[in-house]
Amino acid sequence: MGSRLFRRLAGLMVVPFLVAGLVMAAPQPAQAASGGRIGGGSFRSAPSMPRNYGGGGGGYRGSYGGGYGGGYRGGGMGFPFIVPIFGFGGGGLFGFLILMAVAGVVVNALRGGGGGGGGPALGGSGSGLAYNPRPDGPVAIAQIQVGLLASARDLQDDLRRLASSSDTSSSSGLQRVLQETSLSLLRHPDLWVYANGEVGQVPFASAESTFNRLSMQERSKLERELTANVAGRRFSEPAPVAPGASDAASDFIVVTLLVASRKGLAIKGARSAEDLRDSLQKLGALGADDLIALEVIWQPEGAGEVLSTEQVITAYPNLQHL
Repeated sequence: MGSRLFRRLAGLMVVPFLVAGLVMAAPQPAQAASGGRIGGGSFRSAPSMPRNYGGGGGGYRGSYGGGYGGGYRGGGMGFPFIVPIFGFGGGGLFGFLILMAVAGVVVNALRGGGGGGGGPALGGSGSGLAYNPRPDGPVAIAQIQVGLLASARDLQDDLRRLASSSDTSSSSGLQRVLQETSLSLLRHPDLWVYANGEVGQVPFASAESTFNRLSMQERSKLERELTANVAGRRFSEPAPVAPGASDAASDFIVVTLLVASRKGLAIKGARSAEDLRDSLQKLGALGADDLIALEVIWQPEGAGEVLSTEQVITAYPNLQHL
């Protein structure tokens, strides 16, 4: 009884600080440009079991490629042991998500007193079957963002080719996307201007919702998605030509890599070009068996379209100049 009361009082004391932190950490809106997206994956805990990546009627609501119906229910522990590994750029976006996750668990603790089990709500799409994963974890989630000079046009071409040819419904196909994207970025070190890298560990039960929040946050920066290949589903829309666009030193392309892994990711972040190179090499070397989910997002995607310095700084405030 005493411990429950203490937990509730502690939650009440923490909530005001969390709310203030959420307000301070919330990213500012920016004038958006079109973009592209490649991704897929599954947060099923048992890699030996048959996977479904959202392609058919037997999918599950918690799968990465479809809607975002899974999520973390909370309960169980008083606080989620989300372990951020900062020291290179930030705390920005991951700090925002940590505050959201802690706030959610505090609310659940206040409502239910900490009973019940936590985990994604998984259910068949029309099959009536459910699969409840065991609490595998922790899951490492890394995000690398690179701002390149707009003259890196062949990088956009590489990403479009990947979107048109990759099998994003399989782990091996996603591993190829991760490797090829990392290689494309590594081939343009002379065009790197800005970068940011963050990595953290979350329990398996909250990994999917954390990954989905990060994905939605990055996708919301796009005016629209002109090119997409997600969970085996392809989409392509003719890209309008932006009038008056140039490859000036003040125009940029931004690429975001979001990776969820069963294996710890000992990356150095992106404080310098050397750190960024090391991080990209390690992400590109991640094996298919360890890769849980992947998201590659880039903007702009329209032919001749670019991001100005002001747009980059506003949309990606945690990018650091290399």
